Amino acid sequence: MTRRKTIEATIAEAGAGTTRLTRALGPLQMTLMGIGVTVGAGIFVLTGTAAARYAGPGIVLSYLLGAVATFLVALCYTEFASTVPVAGSAYTYAYVSLGELVAWIIGWDLILDMTMGAGAVATGWSQYFTDFLGTFGVHLPSAIAGPTATVNVPAVLVILVLTAILASGIRTTARINMAMTLVKLAAVALFLVIGVQHLQAANWSPFIPAAKSAAESGGFWQEPILSRLGLGLNASFGAAGVLTGGAIIFGAYSGFDIMASGAEEARDPRRTMPRALSATVAVCALLYVAVALVVTGMQNYTKLDNAAPITGALEAVGAHWATRIIGLGAICGLTTVVMIMMLGQSRVFLAMSRDRLLPEWFAHVHPVTRSPRRIVWPLGVAVAIMTALLPINDLAELGNIGMLFSFIIVCLGVLRLRRTQPSLPRGFRTPWVPFVPVLGTVLCVVLILSLPTITWARFLAWMAAGLAIYFLWGRHNSRFATAEKPSTSVTGMDTDADTHADSDTDADTHADSDTDADTDTHADTDTDTDTDADTDAELSPDQSGRR
Repeated sequence: MTRRKTIEATIAEAGAGTTRLTRALGPLQMTLMGIGVTVGAGIFVLTGTAAARYAGPGIVLSYLLGAVATFLVALCYTEFASTVPVAGSAYTYAYVSLGELVAWIIGWDLILDMTMGAGAVATGWSQYFTDFLGTFGVHLPSAIAGPTATVNVPAVLVILVLTAILASGIRTTARINMAMTLVKLAAVALFLVIGVQHLQAANWSPFIPAAKSAAESGGFWQEPILSRLGLGLNASFGAAGVLTGGAIIFGAYSGFDIMASGAEEARDPRRTMPRALSATVAVCALLYVAVALVVTGMQNYTKLDNAAPITGALEAVGAHWATRIIGLGAICGLTTVVMIMMLGQSRVFLAMSRDRLLPEWFAHVHPVTRSPRRIVWPLGVAVAIMTALLPINDLAELGNIGMLFSFIIVCLGVLRLRRTQPSLPRGFRTPWVPFVPVLGTVLCVVLILSLPTITWARFLAWMAAGLAIYFLWGRHNSRFATAEKPSTSVTGMDTDADTHADSDTDADTHADSDTDADTDTHADTDTDTDTDADTDAELSPDQSGRR
């Protein structure tokens, strides 16, 4: 259970045979992918819910707290993403630093995180889509759309459409993401310009509303764990409410986690990943704080408890003309979030299948699109079912507890790897170790303990099911358990597949210059010593030693 993979073996297995992905994304594309998945739910959905239920205008402080914790954790992620540039994100990092059991736990946890996160955002997307149609006089029945819907049909449909896009390949996904992200950023900028003209200082008073007891805010199941430990007295509002709000909206910063899961598809990952991760965190933190300040200044926080608070605030101040424009931007923005969350989810599942902790059958990558279709479609259907059955708040809280747990593991993994492999070549080194990973761990622990008891109960039930699968199946069938190495032979079809990925061989093949290992070698200026870590070149079986 404590057996660990070597970094060399991990990189070698990622380039083996029919499980190999293509390196098609440069710094700009990776940054836009990060912004695309990060700027969305936090601005267009969860800002209103968290302000109305937990922190009031103090949600601004929640976002600032989340930004600090995110920055510290992102530094740790950057070190791993530039050193182990393969699919899997925190799961892969845990496998090479903390061992198989921890890797399984975090992989199972990430599947929960991204499944529930995608479902929460899809529910918000449905509300914005319904409101957008309403501006044209088209009103969908409440039984199939909206917060009281029996089955949220628009949310389910958008998930299935995005699943089809993901199955078509990474280049198609990246193009759609880039276009929609630019529309989204333009909509956010327009909202800020309009919003600052309608600010009312009275809406910020009190900035941190008076605290409510657990009994007033939902009883036993809504009381945070911190309260039970004697470190907090309230479930909502007050200082404890700011912490709980921070835990609820922290998922808004999860883009860099999902970006890291796509490191295997980045060109020159040792340079691309640090730049893209840093730019994503900086841009998104600025936008979140600005939007939270403006929306709570436009409308009293008690009126923001809905899945479309941004367009609701515009309606409240009479800016009806802007509702359609912002609504369209919100629809595009939330679409990219759902799509990239599901992309990250599939890459984590792929990494676990490669290691045979999940059935290896799923690890097959389509020879033309280079997409793991056997994973993409089942997970897409699972997300659709969850979205149809669960309310947005439950989805968001379950997604956030899973994400915070994975962040803790990554911070601890950096500490462990610095101790066990201090001389390991790293594309980026987290500064001020051990201060940064320790402080990042502490902040994540505080936030995770600020979540309601019911969220912890559901999370523990999910993890118990995961442990049962591991001990009954994964532990006995993993590559370590069977002492089996993956085939590193690549057929002619597989070798050529990168050139023809997504069936876009005309312009993108030559622009991306990622179809051959030697091309990557000439493109990177630092490959004389570590070519194996940042190119598509495959390692020989002899190089994939196992500890």
